[in-house]
Amino acid sequence: MINVGILGAGTWGTALAIMLSDNGHNVTMWTKIEKEAKTIEETRDNLKNLPGASLPADVKVTLDLEEACRDKKIIVMAVASPYIRATAKEAAPYIKEGQIIVNVSKGLENGSLLTLADVIKDEIPGADVSVMSGPSHAEEVSRRIPTTIVVGSSTKETAHIIQDAFMNEVFRVYTSPDIVGIELGASLKNVIALAAGILDGLGLGDNTKAALMTRGMAEISRLGIKMGGSLETFSGLSGMGDLFVTCTSPHSRNRQAGILIGKGYTMKEVVEEVKQVVEGVNTAKAALALANKYDVEMPIVEQINLVLFEDKPAKDAANALFCRDKRIEYTTLTWD
Repeated sequence: MINVGILGAGTWGTALAIMLSDNGHNVTMWTKIEKEAKTIEETRDNLKNLPGASLPADVKVTLDLEEACRDKKIIVMAVASPYIRATAKEAAPYIKEGQIIVNVSKGLENGSLLTLADVIKDEIPGADVSVMSGPSHAEEVSRRIPTTIVVGSSTKETAHIIQDAFMNEVFRVYTSPDIVGIELGASLKNVIALAAGILDGLGLGDNTKAALMTRGMAEISRLGIKMGGSLETFSGLSGMGDLFVTCTSPHSRNRQAGILIGKGYTMKEVVEEVKQVVEGVNTAKAALALANKYDVEMPIVEQINLVLFEDKPAKDAANALFCRDKRIEYTTLTWD
């Protein structure tokens, strides 16, 4: 049994609080929203973010950030990506040297173009920051539906501490040293999932979506390898695994938002309908900036940016992708 602090009471933070409590750990979940804390504490339900999931009685909900950070073996960073830096900065005074922090949020920081692990390290230099990702919708994790993820850590020792804390008979945890690859797969797949949803909204078929997912993973891998990630990671749980579930699942907010865009909704209408942060929208600009910085061709990311921020019709963006010049599938494969 260990003490765990979870920063963020959204869908993923709540689901992990349930799962870690099932594992016998002492869990304290922090939220900055007073009304949210009061409702969860009184009802043990997070109706807004995860309806139907009951929070165990021994999970403590607090508004006190110091309480959520103090004397914890592991701190889980589970706030939405736009709030990672502000939360890390606010928590920094309460974080001890060498503190294990597991980031489970997915995205990139606009402007700096940093991964979220690097944002946390920027604000809390003395922390031991790991990442966790994979095909893992919170709605299913909270219902104890079998799920498999991967944790990336800078040392094998930290990876095993996290693996031991999280793993149980329905939540299988693999380990990896490739923090960069895991984070890039986790964040960039949300942009591709937006595109997949747009295809669904346009009424296109399985052939089209399969092509988009495959070529989307090619884009993610090209950029990820240029930035120091490993090819194996992009074919693994945090790469193809997470891409597949996010592009196809009814739980996916990115796919849901894409469907609405494909049907002609405005971005304002999409935000009102989805009612939660759509990480792919936040990540799209950073993904395109990184593609330009590292001179990597990412036509799907480029077209998504045109749809999201320059009002290009979704149908025209899909046509542009299919009308590109002829080319070989992989330049590394050649004829004798």
